[in-house]
Amino acid sequence: MGQRGYRGVWMLVAGLGCIAAVAGCDYWPPALQAQIEQLRTEVQNANMEKAQLQNQLSAAIRAKDDLQVHFDELTKANREKTAQIANLEHALATEREKVAKLTRGKAPAKAAMKPTHKAPSAKKKATKKTQAAKRL
Repeated sequence: MGQRGYRGVWMLVAGLGCIAAVAGCDYWPPALQAQIEQLRTEVQNANMEKAQLQNQLSAAIRAKDDLQVHFDELTKANREKTAQIANLEHALATEREKVAKLTRGKAPAKAAMKPTHKAPSAKKKATKKTQAAKRL
């Protein structure tokens, strides 16, 4: 064969190669098919795990937002109670000063702080009950 003959064979092989490429090849080796299926399964599992993690993340974000709102409410209430306590302490100090001024000339300041009413003891209660029983 001459140069023309080899050229014709190469043209024929190239033409058949192009036809095969355009038509497509449906043969996949079994090992490659198994690998592809394994990779597809892994991708599906990874997508399911990703969806679960996204759900957990969104639930955690909602819980964080709820806790932040609750924290802000408690902080506000704490500030209000602190201001209220400060006002009450100031009012108490003012009242103590008034009591101290009123009792300076009459008695020592400690006497003004002591409670004036004492509860009767158990012995006195029992005595009163027995006296009342004797009268009847």
